[in-house]
Amino acid sequence: MYSISDIIMTEPSEQVVDKPHKCDVCLAEFLKRSGLDRHMRNHTGEKPYKCEVCMAAFRGSSHLKYHMRIHTGEKPHKCNICMAEFISNSNLKKHMRTHTGEKPFKCEYCNTQFAQSSNLNVHMRTHTGEKPFKCEICLHDFAQSAGLKRHMIKHTGLKPFKCDLCKLAFSRTSALKIHMRIHTGDRPFKCEVCSAGFTQNGILLEHMRIHTGEKPFKCDICVAAFTQSSGLKMHMRTHTGEKPYKCVLCDYQAKTNGAMKAHMKTHTGEKPFKCNVCAYKTATNGALKIHMRVHTGEKPYKCEVCMFPFKQSGDLKRHMRMHSTIKLEKCMTE
Repeated sequence: MYSISDIIMTEPSEQVVDKPHKCDVCLAEFLKRSGLDRHMRNHTGEKPYKCEVCMAAFRGSSHLKYHMRIHTGEKPHKCNICMAEFISNSNLKKHMRTHTGEKPFKCEYCNTQFAQSSNLNVHMRTHTGEKPFKCEICLHDFAQSAGLKRHMIKHTGLKPFKCDLCKLAFSRTSALKIHMRIHTGDRPFKCEVCSAGFTQNGILLEHMRIHTGEKPFKCDICVAAFTQSSGLKMHMRTHTGEKPYKCVLCDYQAKTNGAMKAHMKTHTGEKPFKCNVCAYKTATNGALKIHMRVHTGEKPYKCEVCMFPFKQSGDLKRHMRMHSTIKLEKCMTE
């Protein structure tokens, strides 16, 4: 018969388990010699288990077992909610968080939570500023390996993602996906005010400024403001005099690509914009709009002094000089 004290003393929870096998490098302890042997491979880098299909090597037999499922297609771990299948139980556990909403990994700085530890590790770099992935060509660094991969395409010029309809090529699948909307007509980003549709969310955000009147891009020299950064960039050329677009046939220089395209038609003789009333043809859509006022009688430019209307803004500017001259003469006679 055992006494009560004997039973208490021999309960597993009270026993101190001896782990006689110790790592000489990090002092980790193991019950069995086999556990220590496996652990030592973390320090030595030894990978004795090799895949006979692709020659990938692993530290443990279990890792090789999971790897082989990539070749065999075996996915024994199934989700009982959506029936998705996985190679390992750990992958299934990660997947289950998409159903449960569980986010066990919390940022100690901002309390943002994540479903996977890897996502938390990447997030932490926004706080630490760590960018461990460096380009060997220009030394630019990135917080994520995916960012480095996208960057490397700039150096290689590789564009592996090709459009099957027009043969345009792109460096990223996301760019090809957006491009395909030109062919399909898909415009998934809709304006809630006027129902206009757009291929990208960024274009929708820019469009919304038409309704809100927001012009966040302001000129530092004058009071001009713009809905888009590109508008401000082009405007700044009126101050700097920069004309980055140069004609290859003559000395003409332009501030915008659109102006250069219009100019090139003076060399080619191309006049694609045709009047549907008379035989008039022109190289630019703007010139056609001005011409149409001959037929419509529209005079959108009005003098604020005498209310006389004009078809073109240039005519109004010349007219305004007349008022300036009259005012000057009046001042001189007084």
